[in-house]
Amino acid sequence: MASKVCELVEKLVLPFAEQCGVELVEVEYAKKVNGMNLTIFIDKEEGVSLNDCEKLHRLIDEPLDVLDPTDGKAYILNVSSLGIDRPLKTERDFKRNLDKEIVVKLFAQLNGKKVYEGFLKEYDEKTFVIENKNGRFTFEKEKTALIEPLIRF
Repeated sequence: MASKVCELVEKLVLPFAEQCGVELVEVEYAKKVNGMNLTIFIDKEEGVSLNDCEKLHRLIDEPLDVLDPTDGKAYILNVSSLGIDRPLKTERDFKRNLDKEIVVKLFAQLNGKKVYEGFLKEYDEKTFVIENKNGRFTFEKEKTALIEPLIRF
């Protein structure tokens, strides 16, 4: 059901996102602590503001009620930026983080380690390469538990 809801919502929201000057990146329909949440993730080159989120939320609220993608089931609507710590999942995520530092967490140890840090240098559908002071490392995406930007404060 979640994928059907996401697909319906994505088709509805896409023109409104374009009207607001933001890119629709992902639609997520998932159970959270406070119940079912329908989250619309948006992005734009100069960064997403609270006003961007609010504007899109107001535009899609009524059309979503009319569409009723959850067949009458209650949900909380959220419109959100991607966040600086968003895990790398899509090709767009990898492209955005090329030549930036990332953290790679593996399901199983590789050379005695489960966590690697380095600069993302290459990627394709199945693998990606990071580089750090110890060399270049190639990882299979399916063997990684988490890939996320390295954030230093």
